[in-house]
Amino acid sequence: MADKLINAALSDICLIATDMDGTLTQSGKFTPALLQALTDLTAAKIQVIVTTGRSAGWVSGLAAYLPVAGVIAENGGLYYHNGEQLLTSLSSITDLTSHRQQLEEIFQKLKHKFPYIQESADNRFRLTDWTFDVQPLQVKQLQQLEQLCAQLGWGFTYSNVQCHIKPLSQDKGAGLLQVMRQYFPQFTLEQVVTVGDSPNDESLFNPSYFKHSVGVANVRDYANQMQHQPTYITSAAEGEGFCELAAYLLKNKLKSANQIER
Repeated sequence: MADKLINAALSDICLIATDMDGTLTQSGKFTPALLQALTDLTAAKIQVIVTTGRSAGWVSGLAAYLPVAGVIAENGGLYYHNGEQLLTSLSSITDLTSHRQQLEEIFQKLKHKFPYIQESADNRFRLTDWTFDVQPLQVKQLQQLEQLCAQLGWGFTYSNVQCHIKPLSQDKGAGLLQVMRQYFPQFTLEQVVTVGDSPNDESLFNPSYFKHSVGVANVRDYANQMQHQPTYITSAAEGEGFCELAAYLLKNKLKSANQIER
């Protein structure tokens, strides 16, 4: 990865937008190495936004306790900015109650065809999407679910954890662009690197918007299931892969600072 990243001149990166599960986590947990990497990035003035499929309820705590600039929840539906108590809606939903009812109706239609799918434990804490467990679904079944949602006028995506029924236009990439315009207008897209590991991160790999995208090594498990692929892939998987990227960016930042001093 390093040689390619050198050619991409990532020493100018000021913002990292990263997935969480399978990208920041290692075997489902945050490690001391990850927390240190996030702390070191903040100290080096490289801001981090977590962009996850996890629910609004989970994410409000993450935004407060992790050393990050903010957290995008529900695959681009909502944003919590560090230091602010209120969330920002990134999805054009006018009536949340009606929206949740519609999502449940779609889920019941999917369940009629796939009776073994199970609502996710955190679904009750959600506002903009509806989730069910990705296990034990196979790729063919996931493709069928996506087609069914499209026929019903809804979007569908999945990660290594959950399947998401969502508004058609709602995804991580669109949410990130909106957050950048509103909260980080000082940064250009050339100064952003996006990081992920699974199909619900695909919009972060779209080269039309994000030139610098990185997949941690386990993204290879989904290589045949995504149209957009990350530009670079780390040697290590999961959180260790993110720490690999962080170490590289910090090294480049230090090198650039030393050159300026000379």
